[in-house]
Amino acid sequence: MENVDLGALALKEANVDEKALANQAAQEIQLATPGQPLTSSKAFMRGHGTFIQQATVVSSLAGVVERINKLVTVRALKARYAGEIGDVVVGRITGLGTKRWHVDLNARQDGNLLLSAINLPGGVQRRKSESDELRMRTFFTEGDLLVAEIQSLFHDGSISLHTRNLKYGKLRNGTLVRIPPALVQRSRSHFHTIPCGVDVILGLNGYIWVSKHIPPEVVEANPEEVYSNRNDPDITDEERTNVARVVNCIIALSRQFIHIHETAIVYAFEASLTYPLKDITTDRVASEIGLEVRSKLQA
Repeated sequence: MENVDLGALALKEANVDEKALANQAAQEIQLATPGQPLTSSKAFMRGHGTFIQQATVVSSLAGVVERINKLVTVRALKARYAGEIGDVVVGRITGLGTKRWHVDLNARQDGNLLLSAINLPGGVQRRKSESDELRMRTFFTEGDLLVAEIQSLFHDGSISLHTRNLKYGKLRNGTLVRIPPALVQRSRSHFHTIPCGVDVILGLNGYIWVSKHIPPEVVEANPEEVYSNRNDPDITDEERTNVARVVNCIIALSRQFIHIHETAIVYAFEASLTYPLKDITTDRVASEIGLEVRSKLQA
């Protein structure tokens, strides 16, 4: 029979349990305050928004805790959006420049959408000419909302966008919701269709677009509608109500500091069906919806 070192085995099990508890604690903490301990496990590394104090990772600001593998970071709730290449963002046109549009992205400065970085009506791919520059306002004009992707970042903090895809472009048939960028959870896709027949675009800059559902085949069949300024005339009262309910659910989730993603929105929508539409954003109802969404997410 082999000799087993019971002391070493117990110490090993204790270390495993400590790491598991620390891992679980790091995952459960979503909102941190300055000076709040996050984890004491040596398996984790400190990231932005944290510091080391007596072998413990401590938050240095108020924000949302993010854990990527063994890296623990804290994103500030009130910070401006800092873009990354490939991010999906929702913005508003604020002005026109030389062969470009200026776009409000909730960042430190406006982003730039170059004339060469868009698709022409009908999906035509060709070099943009002077005539295209003269009719730039027929594509996008001041006040228009659009969804785009970050193409590049520059040393001065400026952001360059592109809309070279049919899923990007001008937004219609919906409404805009503004929430703190830290609450928008990164995922593989930021284009979602809620079962109630509502499309949601989760912009990583904190701007979320909620609109009537339009099947992809309809968009592909009518590429000239990409730059249309008119909403569809056949939006029903039920579709308008569902859009408004989803908007109020997102506002309620943000007030409860819950990460915004497709699953949380669906749970919040289901929980809100027992309340009148106008009461969803009140403190009492928002708190009840938040508790139910948290319980379902943890389950």
